[in-house]
Amino acid sequence: MEPWTNWAGTASARPRRVHRPASTADLCEIVTEVAEHGGRIRPLGSGHSFSPVAATDNGTDAIDLGAFSGIVSADVESGLVTVRAGTTLRDLNTLLASLGLALTNLGDIDAQTIAGAISTGTHGTGARFGGLATQVEALELVTADGSVVTCSSTENSKLFDAARIGLGALGVISTVTLRCEPAFVLEAHESPQPLDCVLAEFHDLADGTDHFEFYWFPYGRNALVKRNTRHPAGTPARPLSPVRRFLDYTLMENGAFGGLCRLSRAVPRLTPTLGAFASSALSSRHYSDASHRVFTTLRMVRFVETEYAVPRESILDVLAELRALVPRLHHPVAFPVEVRVAAADDIWLSTAYGRDTAYVAVHQYVGMPYEEYFAEFARIAASVGGRPHWGKMHPLGADKLRRLYPRFDDFRRLRAELDPHGVFGNAYLDRVLGPRS
Repeated sequence: MEPWTNWAGTASARPRRVHRPASTADLCEIVTEVAEHGGRIRPLGSGHSFSPVAATDNGTDAIDLGAFSGIVSADVESGLVTVRAGTTLRDLNTLLASLGLALTNLGDIDAQTIAGAISTGTHGTGARFGGLATQVEALELVTADGSVVTCSSTENSKLFDAARIGLGALGVISTVTLRCEPAFVLEAHESPQPLDCVLAEFHDLADGTDHFEFYWFPYGRNALVKRNTRHPAGTPARPLSPVRRFLDYTLMENGAFGGLCRLSRAVPRLTPTLGAFASSALSSRHYSDASHRVFTTLRMVRFVETEYAVPRESILDVLAELRALVPRLHHPVAFPVEVRVAAADDIWLSTAYGRDTAYVAVHQYVGMPYEEYFAEFARIAASVGGRPHWGKMHPLGADKLRRLYPRFDDFRRLRAELDPHGVFGNAYLDRVLGPRS
């Protein structure tokens, strides 16, 4: 088979076979056949995880759910929408908009499948809002014996608490039922502000804004602050003109910024100067649009990424250490740092389990050295109990992760019960969850 590689080029695999089910019955048949022959199988998703969570081991089968997509049912009045696992967030947003519905919160990339996004803990930002998995009302999974199991807060509730962020370790998700809300408009204020001022006002900005985040360009004094305010259904949108959107997002944030990154990679000593220039060249935007058009952003410049969820009360200390770290690195950093917030939740392997959370994501342009940067940031995050994003690069194994998640062993026991022979295993799960017990 042709090799599979994720979007960032940080994980690859050569599956023995790639199965493309078109129905739940197909999926059950595929899993049963693999399990009966003592094999392993992994759903590939869209390849937008930076970690090898979706990668197959050599000789392992893979499932491509691209043909298993679309809405199964929708109740516009209640907002409950059941969608097939292979539906991308981009397609889902379009389908929901046609029904007058929207997801409550989103991250800034919409290429992921719905199953992959929830399984790895994809999140957006907002102090009152949880990650994408908190919007899930029910799941249908195909388990290792080929049977179909449904779960919700009232049916198989322990499985529900585990499987909403299940890493693909408990079964292959076939459908996801989401609680959506009436379509709404987001008003976006994006502006450069001195980083010191942003940090001084961080908690006020996070608490006083529906969806708040900022990007800090290392070597620069400014941060790009994004504040998105929710408006009710029926509020007229005032979107950017097509020309302004092209200039700001396609030409500047992707074309021009990509050029700066390529120059940094070719001449690393210029990186601090280029980073300071990028920081000083940030511009302001004020517009409003359908929520999914504001939440998500076109990403054409490739990068590698690690992200840690830290207790929100620790965020300023973490960022102070990170600012002190960057000038000491042997290799400069070409990409900005992204900072977001989220409310606590009760999902067993959620990075926000049991605590209000701040997320710090550090990036490096693809092809530039990142190992020292990521390792040192991991050390900073570890000092405050930081939890790594499951879909992003990190070095932690089961022994350390167990200390970070109160329900970690409960998850492992459930996995052992549902998949005693490791049908859904791979090397990544063996590392982060440990041997099955």
